[in-house]
Amino acid sequence: MRPSKQLLKPIALWAVVTVLFMSACTHKQAVQVNLIPKPAEMEIVNGYFLVEANQLMNEGESTDIRYIINKNFDLSNPEAYRLKVSHNGIEAEAATDAGLFYARQTLRQLLTDKGIPYVDIHDAPRFPYRGLHLDVSRHFFPKEEILKLLDIMSYYKLNNLHMHLTDAGGWRIQMDKYPKLTSETAFRTESDWQKWWDGKDRKYLPEGTPGAYGGYYTKDDIREIVAYAAERYINIIPEVEFPGHSDEVLFAYPELSCSGKPYMNGDFCIGNPKTFTFMEDVLSEVIDLFPSEYIHVGGDEAGKGSWKTCPKCQALMKKEGMKDVDELQSYMIHKAEEFLISKGRKLIGWDEILEGGLAPEATVMSWRGENGGIKSARMGHDVIMTPGGYMYFDFYQADPKTQPYAIGGYTPVKHVYSYNPVPVDSLTAEESKHIIGVQANTWTEYIQTADHLEYMMFPRVLALAEIAWTPQEQRSWQDFKPRMNANIPVLQKMGINTFTLSDEIETVMKVDTVKKQIEVVLDAEKYPAEIRYTTDGTTPTVSSTLYTGAIAIKDSAYIKAAIFRDGKLQGTPTEKKVDYHRGINKPIHYNSKLYSGYMAGGMNALLDGYRGGLTYLDGRWQGYLNDLDCVVDMEEVTGIHKVSIRFMQLIGPGVFQPGKVELLTSEDGENFIPQGVVPTTISNKDKDLSFQEYIFFGDWKARYVRLKATEVNNAFIFTDEIVIW
Repeated sequence: MRPSKQLLKPIALWAVVTVLFMSACTHKQAVQVNLIPKPAEMEIVNGYFLVEANQLMNEGESTDIRYIINKNFDLSNPEAYRLKVSHNGIEAEAATDAGLFYARQTLRQLLTDKGIPYVDIHDAPRFPYRGLHLDVSRHFFPKEEILKLLDIMSYYKLNNLHMHLTDAGGWRIQMDKYPKLTSETAFRTESDWQKWWDGKDRKYLPEGTPGAYGGYYTKDDIREIVAYAAERYINIIPEVEFPGHSDEVLFAYPELSCSGKPYMNGDFCIGNPKTFTFMEDVLSEVIDLFPSEYIHVGGDEAGKGSWKTCPKCQALMKKEGMKDVDELQSYMIHKAEEFLISKGRKLIGWDEILEGGLAPEATVMSWRGENGGIKSARMGHDVIMTPGGYMYFDFYQADPKTQPYAIGGYTPVKHVYSYNPVPVDSLTAEESKHIIGVQANTWTEYIQTADHLEYMMFPRVLALAEIAWTPQEQRSWQDFKPRMNANIPVLQKMGINTFTLSDEIETVMKVDTVKKQIEVVLDAEKYPAEIRYTTDGTTPTVSSTLYTGAIAIKDSAYIKAAIFRDGKLQGTPTEKKVDYHRGINKPIHYNSKLYSGYMAGGMNALLDGYRGGLTYLDGRWQGYLNDLDCVVDMEEVTGIHKVSIRFMQLIGPGVFQPGKVELLTSEDGENFIPQGVVPTTISNKDKDLSFQEYIFFGDWKARYVRLKATEVNNAFIFTDEIVIW
């Protein structure tokens, strides 16, 4: 799969990547290299070795450039290498061709018009699995875009491309035994996913229909992709979904569904023996095309509803003594694993494959947070961490007002970079060895074009690459930030339509209940960045206060901050209200039920001083699936003149404003006096991320402050803080 003769093969993008670092002359160090990922160990010495790109591309060695295979170099890590550049020349050493390949990627990044800086690097990846996922079902991306991504992946030392080949959006891989999968369900009526999925015309069209939207990879396409990847030491992991997310299959072959009719089911009928014939036939063709050790079978989000009433499924449950439909899914996953093992392969699936009992040798991708991965590691199963809150690149990467429409969420590059795939507080050292890697997932419901795809992936892929390769103790955001900024033009020279980083300012609060203040720390993705700010809500100017360190707020502030370049404000100022208010840390009682999945900071989250950010996944927003009704105890009767509470709306994932918010006060906790009602001003049809603060002014004497927010859309409501003055 990874022939050594390909090691020194020229890579197409080499010639356009020449300047990969910024000079930073000091007395101690002449250069600042901007390698991504950062090597495990690196020493930089003054000086450059003069070499041209053509010399490095030459497959043969010279007296100045030597590539050495030493079988005893590092037996613990086959991808490790040492690279030494000095006045004597370049020497790269590794135990394998893969190690030398990664040494060459480092050389490519070091190459400048002055030559290559003198360095001594000892390097090896933290994880053997360093993955990027691409959904080609919701929107099909041609072979050429896949090859382009493989070039960039190899440059940043990622080694697994996980292709989500099948789903309701369309079947994307040629199958000889089941030709209708591509002739009938690789094309659909509508390119816009939301219109197609939510509209009245969710239909598939025969291949060749005028105006039909879609596509698929022929077997020759797959062979070319696999070979191209292998030359770059990248493995292609195919994903074919079982038992859910299979609407397209059950349209083409409705006899495999519980109803036997097209457009009725999304889950295979597990009680039907033909389902397992289909599964083994398809997996056999997939195995013939993909040499990957892992074959991904999905296993996520099966509806399971039809199984509860299907005679065939119920008969199988009775025969096998199953107590619930979760065990039906487990039954199919076990069968898939048995088949793959018989073919010398391993099964991998999303963390739902844990439900009903995990297949004996399965590997789990933990996407619904880390709990599935932790549970699997404790059971002795290998795990790849890919939690949605950090590793979903279809989420917004900047303020949604400035970005193309996305499915929701908010994972700016700093948040991505902050992720540590090993939950050290939850696993023993031995259990942690089962965390074999990390992967970022790009789902494409709202990503139609290659340009948009690249915009969403990059530069967040750079953060992923460093998480996956560099030892945790060697990573820091402040060190990564200038290197990331230096690589933006590198990506552009490679033809990537990268997001060029945000002009927004990150505001991080730290509540100090001893000093009774809130410290506000400002940061920017761009580097270098001159940040100026105000605390009274006015727009900052070039003469506003220059940010040099944490801002201490002892009462209220309305901070506006922005980057300035050459005396001009960049972008739109970032705004943040900060209140060290009188309700902080006061007791709170809930008359309504909190949703356990979104507890934010716990029972006292609405009175902890922390405001939420741009996503309900940031741990600051508290969620409810019904009305909110809570009572704050001020602990004594006191004068109150202002109460406010803020809610968010993002209707894509089902988060809406409440219909109204009501304030009531009481001196005894028994008799509450209504003090006003504020209705929502935001339409429940508005799909943009939006916020509303419900504010009540008055002059009340009260010990107890009660707020009631009505849920009117049969969905979530999310709030971040009750502010009391």
